[in-house]
Amino acid sequence: MPVYPYTCLSCKKRFEIFTTYSQYGAQPVHCPHCNSDHVRRRIGRVRVARSEESRLETMADPSSLAGLEDDPKALGRMMRQMSHEMGEEIGPEFDEVVNRLEAGQSPEEIESAIPELGEAGGGEFGGMDDDF
Repeated sequence: MPVYPYTCLSCKKRFEIFTTYSQYGAQPVHCPHCNSDHVRRRIGRVRVARSEESRLETMADPSSLAGLEDDPKALGRMMRQMSHEMGEEIGPEFDEVVNRLEAGQSPEEIESAIPELGEAGGGEFGGMDDDF
């Protein structure tokens, strides 16, 4: 059964009603706190479905990438967001690097602290380019 959120315009309290689609709008809604019928339906969050291509295009916008080389925390947030958008588990090494970036460590500090990361793919962070 759908939930419909309301606000009472008399006592200003919020409440929800549970009713079927067919019953919605067929009978007046009263505030359970003050019994007023002076209520307004609240609109909840709206979700917009976007394609994977659209989500990745938004993240690859050059204006959102500016300054990442000077801000390890922002670089870590962007890398974590890209991982979530791709919907794939990349592995514990990736998580370790992102956690360190988010803590403020520079890529150079991370590479010197975990030298085996650079060996896996022939570049910084196991094959990831440092052209962020």
